[in-house]
Amino acid sequence: MYEELRNELKKRKYRITAQREMILKIFLESRGKHLGVEEVYRELLNRNVRISKATVYRAVELLVELGFLRKLNFGEGLYRYELVDRTSRESHQHVICQKCGKIMEIQSDQVEKIVSEISEKTGYIINWHDLKFYGICPECQRAEKEGSR
Repeated sequence: MYEELRNELKKRKYRITAQREMILKIFLESRGKHLGVEEVYRELLNRNVRISKATVYRAVELLVELGFLRKLNFGEGLYRYELVDRTSRESHQHVICQKCGKIMEIQSDQVEKIVSEISEKTGYIINWHDLKFYGICPECQRAEKEGSR
């Protein structure tokens, strides 16, 4: 994926910086997680990378523009980002706990059938969709039960 990033940056006349590569690396190492800019910034500081938060914001937005990251809003007042699998057209949905904020990715054949049906009915080629389910995760359910005893 680094090579893809290098090629895409060159093609669009952007500089290839160690900071951009490091940010992509953090997302690659956190596959399946949905990181906010603040989390990426803290991780960079933990790795002793000298960088400003503004630079992290700009780099993350550039990675979104280039199609390496997807920007998501889970209703927390901030954006989270996930790595885009550029080799797959498979999609996934998100299940979000309303208590602890845990985010889980799921795949559903039924949802894929609905997407195909919508594509057939409208003539659209569906490139991406965003479907979220909100509820209470099993851990928070257990904690609630134990707290009510």
